[in-house]
Amino acid sequence: MTGEWTDGRQSTLHRYQTCVTIAGMHVHRHRVRYHETDAQGFLFNARYLEIADVAMTEFLRALGHPYQDLAAKGFDPSLVKAELGFTRPTRFDDVIEIDVACTHVGNSSFTLVFTMARDGETVCTVNVVYVNVDAAAETSTPLPDEIATVLRAQSD
Repeated sequence: MTGEWTDGRQSTLHRYQTCVTIAGMHVHRHRVRYHETDAQGFLFNARYLEIADVAMTEFLRALGHPYQDLAAKGFDPSLVKAELGFTRPTRFDDVIEIDVACTHVGNSSFTLVFTMARDGETVCTVNVVYVNVDAAAETSTPLPDEIATVLRAQSD
């Protein structure tokens, strides 16, 4: 199915239309809501991690793995490290496009980089390391082969 961003760019729309593929990149869109802003009128810094979390879910969905199906496959990623770099503020009603890229896949971990942009200009970059966990045992566990293969295909 094809679609168009409001600025006229063509895209391939996925099932839920919140994550699209543009030139091989997985992009999620988020419109800043009033309750997400701080006293300065900027998107509050902690909200960027929430947005990255939603973008990760949509990234996995776009790769054919809806989040609600992942636990049955032995995949339960937990954030273990996050690094955020801010370059510009965003405000209420701004639309942020989030490019999601997988940059590393290990035995039990993987790294996603979220590049957030407004009107084509980067506003924040979020680097997140996730570890697949066995929540009951509170330990890391290897990535399921099916998930590792899909992630590795994205990191090439």
